This record gives sequence, structure tokens and C-alpha cells, in this order.
Amino acid sequence: MPSKDNPGKEIADLIFKHFKPTSAQEVQDAIKTVFAPVFASILNAEMTEHLGYEKSSSEDKSTSNRRNGYSTKTIKTSIGEGKIKVPRDRDGTFDPMVVGKHQRDVSSIENKVLALYARGMSQRDIAATIEDIYGFTVSQDKVSKITDLILEDVEKWQNRPLDPVYAFTFVDCIYTNIRDERGRSRNQAVYVVLGINMQGHKDVLGLWVAPTESKSSWMNIFDTLKQRGVEDILFLSMDGVSGLEDGVKSIFPKTVVQRCIVHLIRNSLKYVPSKDYKKFCADIKTVYQAVSLEECRRCFEQFKAEWENNCPGTVKVWERNFTHVEQLFDYPSEIRRVMYTTNAIESVNSSLRKVTKHGSFENENAVRKVFYLRIKELDKKWTSPIRNWAKVLNQITMFDDFFERLTQYHVI
Repeated sequence: MPSKDNPGKEIADLIFKHFKPTSAQEVQDAIKTVFAPVFASILNAEMTEHLGYEKSSSEDKSTSNRRNGYSTKTIKTSIGEGKIKVPRDRDGTFDPMVVGKHQRDVSSIENKVLALYARGMSQRDIAATIEDIYGFTVSQDKVSKITDLILEDVEKWQNRPLDPVYAFTFVDCIYTNIRDERGRSRNQAVYVVLGINMQGHKDVLGLWVAPTESKSSWMNIFDTLKQRGVEDILFLSMDGVSGLEDGVKSIFPKTVVQRCIVHLIRNSLKYVPSKDYKKFCADIKTVYQAVSLEECRRCFEQFKAEWENNCPGTVKVWERNFTHVEQLFDYPSEIRRVMYTTNAIESVNSSLRKVTKHGSFENENAVRKVFYLRIKELDKKWTSPIRNWAKVLNQITMFDDFFERLTQYHVI
């Protein structure tokens, strides 16, 4: 009998003694040979429990039902396919738990398919990968049905109640190809709203697929957030997309709208040679991370002098939007740092863009499924408040308007 301290070692020693494997493949083959007897032992134990007496027992039985031989079944496991013997009873009432009557897959393949799907793999590639690794076939239709199982979860997530107040929100847009009902592929925008609640925790509030940008569409998005329980947003960081500022102001009129620094950097890098990216980012950082408004303006003049001759386009981007940079200095340093720090929204951007590089999606639901899975992976990492949250909260409450609004909604 294997020891209680290390049963795995004694079992491994027995497998090695009997099979003498000399390669990784032979180890896998040995394990495949062993799993059938393991299943047989468990199934026979279940049959004994079902009938109420041991096999070959000579004692009086409380039931007339008897064992009735075996049937052979091929099952799929995480180490491949294999045949097992399933005991039968005369009355046909035995329904084993470890492998149900009609069950042929004990591999937890659903979780494996969802994990691959979350990494942006196509249904065809997932089916091929499963066959390569586990040695059995999963059709593309089966993969589609497995991923469709989460659509209900996606719908619940998209419509879940939200907090009454979010200190900061960041809006971003991911463009991806989506096929319509006629099979035509067209570029569409998927809008993502990331919130930081009053406990300092990050949360993606929802996903919206829209073919065009407009004030009305943004009004609908923020109205949806309000219907889900959001009463107030203190700061919103946005790209310069059409209608966004008017849209949020129509629903949350007191929100401070700030042009997103990461989008400004991204837009201005289009005019910078790739060899100069590092120097450019370092130079512009001195502007928006300055310790005061006066220092910011001084650094901006230096920035323009350095770049306007060789990269006039990038300087114009920052000149057009410099009032948004100046607005940062209406608030203390810890609030500014949240407003210009790119890590929060960039972690979302990066994760979602990883799954938009594999061609077009078959429909909008396909986008929602894979983006939802990526966001759930991010949720697992977002276990702590953002850096220096206590200092940020203290600085927010220094402003009478913010303090009154937070008090009104009982969040402080």
C-alpha cells in the first residue's frame, strides 16, 4: 500500500519498475496504460456501493439486482483517448458518477478551449491544438458551442449593478474587423470604460460595439452606466473622439473631462521616427510630470525647441491639446499622477489588442466573448488598490465640491 506521506513516489516507482520508460513519450504511454485500471477500480467500487454487496460475496443480498458483466467505452482524458470497462447491472439502474452513462469526455476540455480562446486562437486552431496535444478530435462546431456557453455570463457581466461613484474613469477604443451577416468584414470600434472606484480598485465597467462615433452613441453609453447605478464620476480621461465629452457631460455634468495622456503620446508618435521614440517619450514626460504649472510651461518650451524643426507634426499635436495638460495642474500631485499615468488603461489595451491580430471576428458576440475572457484574466491580477490610493483619496476630499458629492452618495 502506498505510504500516506508520499503515495505518488511509490506509485511512480511501481510504474517505472514495470514499464521501464526511457523517454517522455514512453512515460506518457505508461500513464495511459495505467489510467484504465484506475477507472475500473473506481467504477467497480461504485457498483458495490450501488448494489450494497461486494463482488463474489456469499452473504444474503438485500436486492435481486446482480452484476451483469462489462461494456467497453472509449473516453477522452487530459492525456489522450483510452478504453475502459464499465460494469453493468441486470436492472440497468447503475449510473456511475466518475464517468456518466453517456459521458465520453472527462478531460475538462471546456476549460481548455476557453483558455485557448481567451488567448485569441481561432476555432480552427483550437481544434487542431487539442488534437495535437490530447490526441482526440474536437470539431470547430463543438468549440463554437463551448465558447457560446459563456454568452450568458457576458450578458450578466455587461448589465451588472455598478458602484454609485467612480473617482476616475478611462475610455479607450479598440478597432477590430467584424464580419456582418453577409460575411463582409468591416472595421468597427469596441469601446471600453475602465473605472477606479472609491476603494481604489480597477474595474472594466463594460464593452460597447459601435460602427461610428457620435454624441448620441456616447450619451447612450453613459446613460447605460447611470441606469446600472452610477450616480457620479469625478474624473474622466478620454481620447479626442467626436461627441465623447458632450456625451458624458449630458449625463454627468460635474465630471472633470481630461484628455488622456496615453492617447496624446500615441497620436504624436506617428510623426516621430522609431529610432527617436525613447528620447521623445523622455522629453515629453518632463512636461506632464512637472512639479508645477510654471515648470510644465518651461519644459514645454524646451520640448518645442527640441522637436519643432524635425517633427513639427508631433509639436502641433501637443500645442493643440496643451490646455488639457495645463488642466492637470488644477489638482495636487497624487491626483495628477492617476490622471496621466498610463498603466491602468494600457494594461487593458495591451491585453485586448493581443486577440485582435488573428483576422476578423465572425460576429459581435465573438468579440464580446473573447474580450470578456481577457478582462476576467485582468480581474485576477487587480487584487489591490492602485498605488498610494490613501493619498489620492485625501487629496480628493480636500476639494469642497468633491467632498459634498461623495458625502451625498454616502461613499465616504
